[in-house]
Amino acid sequence: MKRVLVLGPSGSGKSTFAEKLADLLGVPCIHLDSYYWKPNWVETPEEQWFETVGELISRESWVMDGNYTSTLEMRIRRADTAIFLNVPRRLSFWRVFKRRVMHRGRVRRELAPGCYEKIDLDFIRWIWNYPLRSKPLIDRILSENSDRKTVLVLKNSRDAKEFLGQLSK
Repeated sequence: MKRVLVLGPSGSGKSTFAEKLADLLGVPCIHLDSYYWKPNWVETPEEQWFETVGELISRESWVMDGNYTSTLEMRIRRADTAIFLNVPRRLSFWRVFKRRVMHRGRVRRELAPGCYEKIDLDFIRWIWNYPLRSKPLIDRILSENSDRKTVLVLKNSRDAKEFLGQLSK
């Protein structure tokens, strides 16, 4: 594993999992949120975003976390492995609310200045609609690439811990 995508809904544990996996593999961890979001939650313009992702995936090795389905096909072409943290919606919500409490008034290390942890109606809708909007596209792209890439689906925290535990042996 030299180039690994970590996908999943908000609150699935992508960032934490990606950091642990990158440490185990001895490769850089790339949090797409830290490249997409500019200070104060300003989005990167689309053309610039595609250029940025192109540069990131051209690197020799990485573990990259984030959904950003608009660039998923270009990222999976370069990846050798994709890991989908397909956790239940209730777990996503629980972790997002927990994260909000833990980071209240602060910016998580993978985000730009001014991107304070927040939960608003749009974000709640995004999490709620993830299984209907984003997951089918991710499932399709992973299925289409499963004969050329290693594709793993981890359904809960136990699966994720067991996977990382096997790598650390």
